Amino acid sequence: MARLTKRVADATRAASGRDVFVWDSELRGFGLRVKPTGLKTYLVQYRNAEGCTRRLVLGQHGVLTPEQARQIAVQKLAAAAKGEDPSADRHAARSAPTVAELCDLYLCEGLATRKASSIASARASIENHIKPLLGPRRAGALTPGDVDRFLLDVATGKTARKAKTAKKRGLSRVRGGKGAANAAVTALSAALAFGVRRGVRADNPALGVHKFPEKKLERFLSPAELARLGEALAAAESLGVESPFALAAIRLLVLTGCRKNEILSLKRSYVDAHNRCLRLPDSKTGAKVVHIGDAALNVIAAIPEVAGNDHLLAGRSESGHIADLQSAWERIRNAAGLADVRIHDLRHAFASLGAAVGDSLLIIGSLLGHKSAKTTQRYAHLADHPLKDAAERISAEAARLMGVERPHESLAGWRRAQVVPAPPGTLGVLGEVIDTKWLDTQAAAAYLGHTVGTLHTYRWMGTGPRCRKIGRRVVYALGDLDVWRNEPTSGAPAALEVEPQAA
Repeated sequence: MARLTKRVADATRAASGRDVFVWDSELRGFGLRVKPTGLKTYLVQYRNAEGCTRRLVLGQHGVLTPEQARQIAVQKLAAAAKGEDPSADRHAARSAPTVAELCDLYLCEGLATRKASSIASARASIENHIKPLLGPRRAGALTPGDVDRFLLDVATGKTARKAKTAKKRGLSRVRGGKGAANAAVTALSAALAFGVRRGVRADNPALGVHKFPEKKLERFLSPAELARLGEALAAAESLGVESPFALAAIRLLVLTGCRKNEILSLKRSYVDAHNRCLRLPDSKTGAKVVHIGDAALNVIAAIPEVAGNDHLLAGRSESGHIADLQSAWERIRNAAGLADVRIHDLRHAFASLGAAVGDSLLIIGSLLGHKSAKTTQRYAHLADHPLKDAAERISAEAARLMGVERPHESLAGWRRAQVVPAPPGTLGVLGEVIDTKWLDTQAAAAYLGHTVGTLHTYRWMGTGPRCRKIGRRVVYALGDLDVWRNEPTSGAPAALEVEPQAA
């Protein structure tokens, strides 16, 4: 036994068929192993806390010098003396799952109780972004810095690609971006939290990562806008230019506050007319009961039944429900001059009306099916009547004491929204079809005794009878034609009031 030096290591040769060990004379447990193949490695040998002998390879001779190997050996032997087991730690690190393996386990077991839509959303983030960038990495070695770089890489489009799908001629386009980056970090954080529960690692490095700010789209419809929407729906229904199921779906979204898929997938068996509610066996927040009013029940009662189809809003297939509401909604909202309103904003409209008339946030949250009161808090600013009343009383008293004159009566209430009454012949803003006959351009021209070209010229010049556009069709209300024809100046072009439209 001698001190391990480069000369000793170079001179040591292996015996035939067995390993040869050379132990250092100064540092007990530090040695050199020479295999029959000639491979020489430095190692340490020690006993763990259970008294079992362990050997830990430090590195190859030639890659490490004897002195470098000695320094590493001192650290490992010191750790073993403290009760640690460096060899077991290395084996555990090598057998630790990769990020891809952890994500697969998370999809299989961690999301076993979640909805299929939630699993599909998490799988998309994992397959499109997490695996391509972090898949081969060891889950236990991931750091907060790695997650920060991952967020930026997805946002800048590093994972953007095109791929074929299982569908015939299907093509998936992964674009990345800030929204996708936020969603991917959320999925990664959930998978790492699952790994913490399974003992893969002690902490979650994705917690505390600063995501990109997301734009909250909250659009609330005013009473005047709801009136325009109801008029456009009624006109489209009386003209027959839209599916009655699509029009009923839009009405029900406003009248119930339900989510889009809850209305589109509604079955007649879910409607409890006696108790005035919808009994949904499943929704985003699980099974729930949605209480509805008479206006919604009237819309439901007017929906025609399709033989053999239990869905309230029947689709094109024999037993399916309407699937695409977006195209019909875009035509209706453009006709109503509401081009910036999304379908989900109709749910906001229901909630905002409740807040405006003084219903509590607790009641509104229950009607909408919110699990968390925080979700309903977005409507708090609409239910601030006590604050407004207090501000009015305090400012009035201050004005009295200061001798400030009260504002002119014509200005009183100038900040309040003008409530537009429902059109004649309706039960409400979105109730029955308006009692108005709607004429297309050809019929309107014949009624006025003009040519179609004359009406086109009037529209081009911005004059003539009031008209509106439903989808691609320009239509005229019979009452508007009578008003224009009976005007003293109807022989000459009169000012045209065209309903707001999207470009």
